[in-house]
Amino acid sequence: MQLTLRDKYQYALLVPSSMGVRLTPVNGQPMHNSRTLNIQVTSAETNVASVSSFLGLPVKVLTKFVQGSPIARLIKDDLAGRHMTVEGLDVPQGGPWGFRHQFNLADSGYGARGPRVQNDRAGEVGRTLSVKDFDLDRIFGQEGVRLMHLSGLIAALSPETSQFCLELARAARKHGTLISFDLNYRDSFWKGREKELAEVFAEIAGVSEILIGNEEDFQLCLGLEGPEAGGKDLAAKIDGFKDMIERTKRAYPNTQVFATTLREVVSANLHRWGAILRAGDAWHVVEPREIGVLDRIGGGDGFVGGMLYALLKGWAPEKWVQFGWATGALATTMLTDYGQPADEEQVWSIWQGNARVRR
Repeated sequence: MQLTLRDKYQYALLVPSSMGVRLTPVNGQPMHNSRTLNIQVTSAETNVASVSSFLGLPVKVLTKFVQGSPIARLIKDDLAGRHMTVEGLDVPQGGPWGFRHQFNLADSGYGARGPRVQNDRAGEVGRTLSVKDFDLDRIFGQEGVRLMHLSGLIAALSPETSQFCLELARAARKHGTLISFDLNYRDSFWKGREKELAEVFAEIAGVSEILIGNEEDFQLCLGLEGPEAGGKDLAAKIDGFKDMIERTKRAYPNTQVFATTLREVVSANLHRWGAILRAGDAWHVVEPREIGVLDRIGGGDGFVGGMLYALLKGWAPEKWVQFGWATGALATTMLTDYGQPADEEQVWSIWQGNARVRR
């Protein structure tokens, strides 16, 4: 199966995102008893886009910054170092209690102690993202974008960002840009906005060629009936997801690609990692294989990033899920919550299980 990708474009991939920083204790320690922290720039959407940008595809980020903020400067420099083009307004902070960039407090876990993550998003400037900040006809029409990736995190962040994502999806559809939508359900984002967000997510899903999420995401974001197959064993999980996708396909006939990851946690540092992808009428399943984990945060984004890169390269769908599995595994070996592949060969070596030294 081949999706139709536009020939004339400046950007292979575009992501709207609310940027922030992640603080992580060193040496795998818990947050509450640590005194030394690593800081990194983060967002789910740029995590996804990093696979393409590090492997040489042109990527653009739409976001917003706090004017004069050292954190904003850190973010801009970091994204430039990831080879991404960034477009976004600088807005006044509005005093000490005004706007800021989000903080993500992340304990990576170790051994039998699982990770713990707390998001501190009060005053987040990205919650004010609006289509008024951007010229969509220029971006999608004149510059050109092959694929836009949307996250349910941005779509549900605020009423403003919900409308922002809707308008982006409509503009992408108008100009022949493919749309990828990772549902990314978060209960705290949906509380009190269930009806409103259900309508927003349904419209975006209706124009998306690619939908990503687990069974809970499809049920809670799109209101679909739960899977017929239950249980905790692998076969039941795969059958349950397939049942869910059959129902989703009937409700959203425009969607051509569905994907999710499979993860069995042995310990914080040892997982069994797999993936499922449906492209057209064909299923491609990677049954879970053991991977070593330095930090699990971002593994799912890494999978999506690799899958979209393989799609943009025009490879066969079987390669999409394989490359995505490997870039997801790659991300879990890094202190950043995004993968930084050196080249395609490194990724394929991970898929092949080849961890031998290269000289």
